[in-house]
Amino acid sequence: MIETAYAKINLALHVRRRREDGYHEIDTLFDFVDAGDVLTAQSVSQDEVRCFGEFASQLTDPLDNIVARALSSLPRPGGLAITLEKNLPVAAGLGGGSADAGAVFRLVERLHGLPDDWEARAARLGADVPACVESVACIGRGTGTELEQVENDLAGTPLLLVNPRIPLSTGTVFKAWNGVDRGPLPEGSARAIALGGRNDLEAPAIALCPVIAEVLAALRATQPWLARMSGSGATCFALYHGEAERDAARAEMPREWWSMAGALR
Repeated sequence: MIETAYAKINLALHVRRRREDGYHEIDTLFDFVDAGDVLTAQSVSQDEVRCFGEFASQLTDPLDNIVARALSSLPRPGGLAITLEKNLPVAAGLGGGSADAGAVFRLVERLHGLPDDWEARAARLGADVPACVESVACIGRGTGTELEQVENDLAGTPLLLVNPRIPLSTGTVFKAWNGVDRGPLPEGSARAIALGGRNDLEAPAIALCPVIAEVLAALRATQPWLARMSGSGATCFALYHGEAERDAARAEMPREWWSMAGALR
């Protein structure tokens, strides 16, 4: 069995308040790209996890990564041998680990179904994991685990992801947020929210990693209809009207930066 771990982006990310437990209340518009890491699985007697790919070396012990934890979080007969092709950069604002965990949930669902409390099990693995299990456009509130449906009028939109190959810790970026609540997400369809929204982590991320501003400037110079940082960075995205525009923009990016072309799901 093969399952794509679709890259997660935040089309908008509004940070509302810092909680006493150290987490943050957010309003976000999740969306997903039709490309990402790739998981290959087969039934075996005992769980196994192997990793390869461009960014596999950035992972910690394969037996203790989020794929292994996702497997152990789901009751089922027998085991799964999973090979993870790590195509997405780590600590990049793309929910790479969360997307991998979401793909594990989908693999287990295909074989055995999911337990009724799968959402709680997913949330214990990470705030983005519940959204990544279904990998469809949705609104996330609370820490990101309280999901709401949204009218998705962006499916199929050509998209370019660009990362300067500098990992950025989510916790560090949130800690650098200035604590100012600039208001909730606008209402409406995914397009309306994306156009009227913002990413409140963009400024603190740029302060920590100034090259993000260069990535955004390079993307905006290619005339997308929207360019913004995703999550806590350092990956940025740009949305285009056509694939030719997107592909031409990708060709203009510096070769030392990582990029991925795709479309919104």
